[in-house]
Amino acid sequence: MTDRQHIEEFIGKVALGERAALAALYDATSGKLFSVCLRVLKNRSEAEDALQDVYLRIWAKADRYAVTGHSPMTWLITVARNIAIDRLRAKKENHVDLDNVGELAETRPGPEAASIAASERRQISLCFDELPTDRANAVRAAYLDGDSYQALADRFDVPLNTMRTWLRRSLISLKECLSR
Repeated sequence: MTDRQHIEEFIGKVALGERAALAALYDATSGKLFSVCLRVLKNRSEAEDALQDVYLRIWAKADRYAVTGHSPMTWLITVARNIAIDRLRAKKENHVDLDNVGELAETRPGPEAASIAASERRQISLCFDELPTDRANAVRAAYLDGDSYQALADRFDVPLNTMRTWLRRSLISLKECLSR
C-alpha cells in the first residue's frame, strides 16, 4: 500500500484539481474505503455506489483536508463511513429492499468461514459483556446501526462530549480485549 506521505501528496494534488492524482489516490485507497462502505451497508452494490460518492466528495472537499499529523487514511475513512451511514439512514427511512434476498443467499460463507466467524462473534460478544451495558449499547448503536453521536447522547441523556468519551473509551477497551 502507498505510504502516508504519498497519500497526503495525492490529496494535495486532488485539491488542486489534478485528475491523475485522484486516479492514483483511488488506486491506493479504494480497497480499504470499499471495505468500510461494505461493512456499514452490508450490500455490495450499495457499497460500490457509496464508494463512487466517496471519491466525488473527496474531489469536491480535498482542499479542506489539513495535514495535522494524523494519518490521511483517517480522514478518508471518515468520509467513507459518513457517506455510508448517510445512505444507511436514507435506506432505513424508505421501505425494506426485498431485492437483496437472492443476493444474500448466493453469498453465504462456506463451513470453514462460518466456523471462524462464529468464533470471532463469540470473542466479540465476550468483550462486549465486559463493558457496562449502557456503553455496549451505545457502541452497537453508533457503529453497527449508524446512529449519530447526538442521537445517542439524547437517548442516554448525557452531554455530547460524554457520549464521545464513552464511545472512545469503549472502543479502546474492546480493542484491548480482542488483542488478549
